[in-house]
Amino acid sequence: MKIETVGVAGLGLLGRGIAACLLGHGFRVVAFTRREATHDEARTYIGRAIGDLVQRAGFPEGLLQEWPERYEPVTSLDPMADCEFVIESVVEDMDTKQEVYDRLEELLGADVPIASNTSALPISQLQRGRKHPQRFLGMHWAEPAHITRFLEIIRGEQTSDAAFQTAAQLARNIGKEPSMVEKDVPAFIVNRIGYAMYREALHVLEMGVADVETIDRSVRNALGLWATLCGPFRWIDLTGGPALYANAIEGVLPSLSNATELPKTMRDLREAGARGTANGRGFYQYSEDEAKQWEELLRRHAWTVRQLMDEYFPIPSPDEHGAE
Repeated sequence: MKIETVGVAGLGLLGRGIAACLLGHGFRVVAFTRREATHDEARTYIGRAIGDLVQRAGFPEGLLQEWPERYEPVTSLDPMADCEFVIESVVEDMDTKQEVYDRLEELLGADVPIASNTSALPISQLQRGRKHPQRFLGMHWAEPAHITRFLEIIRGEQTSDAAFQTAAQLARNIGKEPSMVEKDVPAFIVNRIGYAMYREALHVLEMGVADVETIDRSVRNALGLWATLCGPFRWIDLTGGPALYANAIEGVLPSLSNATELPKTMRDLREAGARGTANGRGFYQYSEDEAKQWEELLRRHAWTVRQLMDEYFPIPSPDEHGAE
């Protein structure tokens, strides 16, 4: 199935990044949100993201002028009737997502895949009760969506091979290196591993082993050195092998946190409404200027990492835009 038009339902930070990524790679995008103010914010973000692609990634300069011709902002889902693929990126609320799916199923043909950009909700649960559950799957993106190579594609219990592979081809056609998640488990792959690290970092903090800044520095200077080059299994192979690591892991496992309740530090920060750089309150305190500086540093770093990864592990360019 050739894909030329993709629907993006939801224009939060990830949704607008997804739209920018698709537009940058030549697709037509129908972008839905009910709020005009959100549309204005999204258009500004997309324009900046397209500029990034031109200036930092060598995309053609003509993209700066022509992308708006392929971008259709809408406040109703109805114009998505002509889409060959739809990515849902609304809030992480089951009722809200199901409301969107109800309307999409009325509009779309039975073979049009619907992918949920969820990081927490089970895909198999989203499929239940749908008219054509086989076309539903997960597409877990990472911010900044137009820069990273990361994209998890998750198979639900009823996802068809056709929908799964169509999503994989679309991912490759927009410069991603898709991770095909064959089993629908909570948090999928990267978040599941990440949450385990967060839990242990909080455990170390609450035991008084080190403060926030020291823990951050240690992770940055160790994991940060190799994580762009390889994952945990390759790292073990490069630094002694499983036989060596087995003894170390066996010795430390009993002392690691196996808590199933949210750590007190996180409970307190949640109650305080700490939203990190968004409102200046998190594990660190930020002035408005400091928050902007860190957000810009993240964007610059993402491009640096992307360029390194493309040098080490080039992604083959598709012969043409659109997934077959």
